[in-house]
Amino acid sequence: MSLKSERRGIHVDQSDLLCKKGCGYYGNPAWQGFCSKCWREEYHKARQKQIQEDWELAERLQREEEEAFASSQSSQGAQSLTFSKFEEKKTNEKTRKVTTVKKFFSASSRVGSKKEIQEAKAPSPSINRQTSIETDRVSKEFIEFLKTFHKTGQEIYKQTKLFLEGMHYKRDLSIEEQSECAQDFYHNVAERMQTRGKVPPERVEKIMDQIEKYIMTRLYKHVFCPETTDDEKKDLAIQKRIRALRWVTPQMLCVPVNEDIPEVSDMVVKAITDIIEMDSKRVPRDKLACITKCSKHIFNAIKITKNEPASADDFLPTLIYIVLKGNPPRLQSNIQYITRFCNPSRLMTGEDGYYFTNLCCAVAFIEKLDAQSLNLSQEDFDRYMSGQTSPRKQEAESWSPDACLGVKQMYKNLDLLSQLNERQERIMNEAKKLEKDLIDWTDGITREVQDIVEKYPLEIKPPNQPLAAIDSENIENDKLPPPLQPQVYAG
Repeated sequence: MSLKSERRGIHVDQSDLLCKKGCGYYGNPAWQGFCSKCWREEYHKARQKQIQEDWELAERLQREEEEAFASSQSSQGAQSLTFSKFEEKKTNEKTRKVTTVKKFFSASSRVGSKKEIQEAKAPSPSINRQTSIETDRVSKEFIEFLKTFHKTGQEIYKQTKLFLEGMHYKRDLSIEEQSECAQDFYHNVAERMQTRGKVPPERVEKIMDQIEKYIMTRLYKHVFCPETTDDEKKDLAIQKRIRALRWVTPQMLCVPVNEDIPEVSDMVVKAITDIIEMDSKRVPRDKLACITKCSKHIFNAIKITKNEPASADDFLPTLIYIVLKGNPPRLQSNIQYITRFCNPSRLMTGEDGYYFTNLCCAVAFIEKLDAQSLNLSQEDFDRYMSGQTSPRKQEAESWSPDACLGVKQMYKNLDLLSQLNERQERIMNEAKKLEKDLIDWTDGITREVQDIVEKYPLEIKPPNQPLAAIDSENIENDKLPPPLQPQVYAG
């Protein structure tokens, strides 16, 4: 997907949204630009090539070991007996390795052995656990829906139950392998309905939607953002990136939306709400529906602003702006979940596939957004990203007389907050400098005092013994007569 920046606008060719193999379906960055169908073909080619290489490697190693073993034997009789045992052992080992390789690379929809089927039919703790209210409701709706198809519905329900029970035993597989199992199941069920059941294509789509809703409601907690992937890490990275880009204005992206118009402002709020609501849904089709509703609100906002239908060049910048403004939770996890487990026909054609492909382009643009994309200097871009300053807001004097007073006051407050933020940054820098100066001054004084103490050491002599009292040894002083009192004589 080649994204281009032209005259401060964002342009994407419609051909860039299509599968790079030229089949006419929509591509996806998660599938390296291929559509679901072409990606599966490329995946199977690579898998078959890997199987062939493993076979050739195993056969070559076996030949080398057999030749080395044969050359080391001196006795023909002993060699014949030993070699037969060796040959038997190697044959068993080869059979075991080949079986392991086949199991690893075999399609998930292949019918298993009788033993595997019996194990799959055994009651699964996950299937028999107490279901949630939503799961129970979806199950009842699915059964009621299939009743209208009689025998075909019974077969679909049976295959779906077997698939869910089989997925319980495949939880140790990687999420890509589980995704391949789900995609194989979708493909095989749809093909069986069209070939054997002679079900019309439009009814096949409705049935596939119900199947997806039923199985993904049950598998959601196990396959959405699993711990074995880096989906959560990607979520945190894109959230941090969007928070760092909070300063991006609609003018920088050439967004043709005037939020001063009340109807347009309502459309923007609804679009943000829809893209955020996507995370609360459990079924991939419902998540796609949120993206579609968000996109339609964007088209309506552009149409009201420009008084003419919106173009694709208007839509993508506005979608990027909505994502930056809304910062949807677990954005990467939701995109990966839809890519892995959605019915592939929905992503290949139709408005759902078109809007989802544009959302992937918007996320890719945000991840790679730089100064050139916004027609800014690298210095200004770095300052905005670091939070040192923010772009100047529209001055109050330049507003039209009929502009909303609340919007004027909002931008005035934002400008004031920006100035306060700059002052706060300066104060913090000065405070840190003062703290450093105080630490340096304290360290200097301490060193000077230490030098003086070392140069002129202070000698403290022990105190002298106190002098004894004159009559301290006179023990009988209490027995002395009282002193003579003067007496006056009359003469």
